[in-house]
Amino acid sequence: MRALVWHGTQDIRCDTVPDPKIEDDRDAIIKVTACAICGSDLHLYDHFMPGMEKGDVMGHEFMGEVVEMGKGVNGALRKGERVVIPFTIICGECDQCKRGYFSVCERSNRNKHIAAKAFGHTTAGLFGYTHLTGGYQGGQAEYVRVPFADKTHIKVPEGLTDEQVLFLGDIFPTGWQAAVQADIQPTDTVAIWGAGPVGQMTLRSALLLGAKQVVCIDSVPERLDMARAGGAITIDNSQESVVERLNELTGGKGPEKCIDAVGMEAHSPRALEHAYDRLKQAVMLESDRAPVLREMIYVCRPAGVISIPGVYGGLVDKIPMGALMNKGLTIRTGQTHVNRWTDDLVKRIDDGQIDPSFVITHRAGLEEGPEMYKTFRDKKDNCIKVVLRP
Repeated sequence: MRALVWHGTQDIRCDTVPDPKIEDDRDAIIKVTACAICGSDLHLYDHFMPGMEKGDVMGHEFMGEVVEMGKGVNGALRKGERVVIPFTIICGECDQCKRGYFSVCERSNRNKHIAAKAFGHTTAGLFGYTHLTGGYQGGQAEYVRVPFADKTHIKVPEGLTDEQVLFLGDIFPTGWQAAVQADIQPTDTVAIWGAGPVGQMTLRSALLLGAKQVVCIDSVPERLDMARAGGAITIDNSQESVVERLNELTGGKGPEKCIDAVGMEAHSPRALEHAYDRLKQAVMLESDRAPVLREMIYVCRPAGVISIPGVYGGLVDKIPMGALMNKGLTIRTGQTHVNRWTDDLVKRIDDGQIDPSFVITHRAGLEEGPEMYKTFRDKKDNCIKVVLRP
């Protein structure tokens, strides 16, 4: 089969690789009908995340049709069914899964000893996202093996298109969880750093959850345009002071809720801060860049909440712990507990409350994937979200 394969830093190729096979009774094989390039895939493309190996198949945002199942699936799936596959692989039986904390499933990471060394305890297995999270082959391919398939799936209702439901596997529930864990109240101003795909889903989720106003911060014109179309006030952080503008919008008090939808590759508009972070990375004293975290802590209203859906992989520097502690801020983070939210989100799509396909700007075949990675990474051709068809 064809698949997008990691060969090294900024080297993704469309290769021919062996077809996946059933390896466990709870496996299923999915024929991929649509997949997407996610912003967190760029962390692998730029090799900021550890644990990638040459030959790894990329991609964790995908859907398709069931073509084969192990006997342990026990009727949970049928051949020909359309399913979206969450990026988090879940057993559905461990203590964490029973509590709804699916992204920290205790059983699905087959390299849990590596994750435990890095993080103190294991987290869930993820598709196409390094050997730290299990080394599972990803979904930017013609076929995918889905472990624990009786639990790791979302069934697609009749009448909904692939593009309406594809993002249930990652960015839509990620944006939704980011807003939910911010505990949004009707009087809140919610400030979101990053107007990429996750930021776009987050701002619409915040409005659906009743925020008084949502402010979206970015520097890319087409992303800011899309954010305004979704109902947000926008700040171009390359042209104006984020702190001053947020204080203007909140009567000098700061936003109650701040959300980081950027993550480890954040860019600071302040040249000295950006140079500091890049220098620390170059000499391997810091793995991730934290200008968004620093700014959120500084500007957030005392007793406010900071929510972090943006992916971080290692170490950051110069976090203002004094401000964080003395202002009494609450931080909530985590990979997305996808299946906790998807029943509700499917209904919202079906009811017409939101159509997540609005975020798609580029559609291409799988063989065009390597070039689409470059286009997406470099924000060329007004690219915000890429969907690939195998």
